[in-house]
Amino acid sequence: MTGFTRQDAMRCDAEDGLAGLRDRFHLPSGGVYLDGNSLGALPRDTEEAVGGLVRSQWGQDLIASWNRHDWIGAPQRLGGLIAPLVGARDTEVIVCDTTSVNLFKLIAAALAARPGRTTILSETGNFPTDLYMAQGVAGMRGDVALRTVAADDIVDAIDDRTALVLLTHVHYRTSRMLDMRAITRAAHARGALALWDLSHSAGAVPVALDACAVDLAVGCGYKYLNGGPGAPAFLFVADRLQPELRSPLSGWMGHASPFAFDDAYSPADGLSRFLCGTPPMLAMAALESGLAQFAGVDLDALFAKSRALCDLLILLMRERCGDLGFTLVSPRDPLRRGSHVSYAHPQAYPICQALIANGVVGDFRAPDVLRLGLAPLYLRFVDVFDAVETLRRIMTEGEWDRPSYHARARVT
Repeated sequence: MTGFTRQDAMRCDAEDGLAGLRDRFHLPSGGVYLDGNSLGALPRDTEEAVGGLVRSQWGQDLIASWNRHDWIGAPQRLGGLIAPLVGARDTEVIVCDTTSVNLFKLIAAALAARPGRTTILSETGNFPTDLYMAQGVAGMRGDVALRTVAADDIVDAIDDRTALVLLTHVHYRTSRMLDMRAITRAAHARGALALWDLSHSAGAVPVALDACAVDLAVGCGYKYLNGGPGAPAFLFVADRLQPELRSPLSGWMGHASPFAFDDAYSPADGLSRFLCGTPPMLAMAALESGLAQFAGVDLDALFAKSRALCDLLILLMRERCGDLGFTLVSPRDPLRRGSHVSYAHPQAYPICQALIANGVVGDFRAPDVLRLGLAPLYLRFVDVFDAVETLRRIMTEGEWDRPSYHARARVT
């Protein structure tokens, strides 16, 4: 035993220069929220941000708000707020649509930019929507196939047939972080493009798209960015590629002059050509409030706190729950791990339900993974301590085995 106590955790919180950020969020009283990697907590400012838009901008200014309050510029404005979180220029990130739709757009655009190549290369076990969208685009074209290999085999599998390497930076189940720089370099060496999914990265761990010479990326707005359920997503296209790539969804908002109402489509300059439909302004307002919580935050300190929280969780699990059947499936190396920690257990689902019933909210990922997210903007070190203590009690007292905890819900 290390002798790490709850008082030690409280001392870590007292020394945490970011501790005050927690006050910006609504969090469950008396509980521990370890699912910010699925749905970020509600910022206190969001209620007024959305309500104010409804009451004043929509309610009073009505359609004039497209100009008066720059609704029309929201995709670019919010993209500029995300850009520093992912190591990009503000001309390279735009907020629109969903992660799945953005994947479709960028996969199709990348394939069109690499004619004659026949393979989309991805990781076996990648997040399902990434694989499904790749399968869908390949099926529509008929001359391209999706190939998946183990993560460790990605670099060796890239060849002259590869048009696109499609990967998730931080794996949704294991939290393994892939080497973005090395894999992107390997893709470029064989003439392929690289598309990275940042859904479990942006806002929680360092991302350096431009420094790694990444071509394309997508990400989610409702996890660590705290944009609310179903928040708009974002996409990234490197400045150098924007002139040559064309979105397959030639929607009105992606037109060079949408209010000219031309019959023929002409893509906008720059990243705006990847817009499609009208910006959903209520959802945009919520996401903008979520992104505002990063204003003035030392990102290096934030990402260091993420690593420290995860390290503490792994330490406490080993010390207090090491004999209870849990197997760590996340990397121990903090530089190869995202901001969630996952454990395999044959009874992971009922254990997760027992934790939730006791105020510790994590989630389950099939077939046997208990996943615990550590959002550094609002999580405390004492929360990690209390969560592990609750888990130990649930296991030693056998509470997890209640019949009600075994019944599967639609959302896990």
